[in-house]
Amino acid sequence: MVMKNQPIYLAFVALMSLALLVNCSGKSNSGDGTPQQPGSSVALGLVTEGLESPVEMAVPDDGSKRLFIVEQKGTIKIIENGSLISTPFLNVSSKMVEMNDRYTERGLLGLAFHPQYKTNGKFYIYYSAPSSAAGSDHKSILAEYKVSSNANVADASERIIMEIEEPESNHNGGHMEFGPDGFLYVGLGDGGGAGDEHGTIGNGQNLNTLLGKIIRIDVNSGDPYGIPADNPFSGPNQRKEIWAYGFRNPWKFSFDRKNTGRLFCADVGQNKYEEINIVEKGKNYGWRIMEASHCYNPATNCDQTGLTLPIYEYDHDNGVSVTGGYFACSEAVPALLNKYVFADWTGVFFTLSGSGTTWSGEKLEVKNKPENLRVLSFGEDMDHQLYVLTSLDTQPLSPTGAVYKLIASD
Repeated sequence: MVMKNQPIYLAFVALMSLALLVNCSGKSNSGDGTPQQPGSSVALGLVTEGLESPVEMAVPDDGSKRLFIVEQKGTIKIIENGSLISTPFLNVSSKMVEMNDRYTERGLLGLAFHPQYKTNGKFYIYYSAPSSAAGSDHKSILAEYKVSSNANVADASERIIMEIEEPESNHNGGHMEFGPDGFLYVGLGDGGGAGDEHGTIGNGQNLNTLLGKIIRIDVNSGDPYGIPADNPFSGPNQRKEIWAYGFRNPWKFSFDRKNTGRLFCADVGQNKYEEINIVEKGKNYGWRIMEASHCYNPATNCDQTGLTLPIYEYDHDNGVSVTGGYFACSEAVPALLNKYVFADWTGVFFTLSGSGTTWSGEKLEVKNKPENLRVLSFGEDMDHQLYVLTSLDTQPLSPTGAVYKLIASD
């Protein structure tokens, strides 16, 4: 999904697609910034197609090995034994802002299954709903649902966990993951517009709002939720839900579940740079003071005290909007093993290798990639194999969406 101002994007896409075929450079926090051409290759194995803007994939730990695919328009579909079930698992389109054939960043954006889904049947969604609040474009809803007696159909009853007023239509974040600690992590954008223009210091740096944050909550206690005791902020004018701050629009994050438990997060940039961060408790990731490792507001001589810089960035000669992925730990695709795999919306794939603050990136060759592919999201199944969710269009009702598995190339 494009996470920018759409008119600017559409003007650049044709030229960018050509340029990205021949140019790949990036900058790691080690500071070398050496351009690296493709060193590894993979292929795409088609799982299913005919979806409408698939923006999320999640899998429950229930032994079924089903893949649950979120369509931006408000439906969740199931892929079972390689086949797409036509009846939606859940349809919340009637609760949402209207979806049409125009580009939008609103919609059904997140899905996370409770770690005990097999026994309690609970799962959580994140979607854009109409709002009547003054100064609000819409509100983001975090809600709890349960599966019905039919394992492939959800109960329609909803319990709202959280409502967040959104001043603009863009930068909604929406990705959710249960961490290894059992708590729910949620990514929220800065409220949209451009330049984090709301408030005197912007939302990303304001600890009194959830916008521009990664939050961490306990859905097993409290009403409607609890605050984990070790969350880092508890002072005056600080939201206790906040885990980390200084984000513009975190578009997908994931835990390295098999190894270190690190939280990798892609944050979409403003005009010049895209970034990957490792998110840690209480840290400030810079926006709107900085765009990646470069001063943004102010444009020069910005105060970087206390800021955590990205482990990797790339400029807009090499892409326009980052889509976060996963740290690969499956031996099924040796070329990806022990690398962080991610992409740009324009269809350029990357891998990162490293540790700590020293990482190096390279372009990943995808041999059978369709032309004009737009990378909306990644997914990981219970065997730790990676998937890519794509579209050939920019609007939420286009039936050009597909799910691919990343497989070894010949």
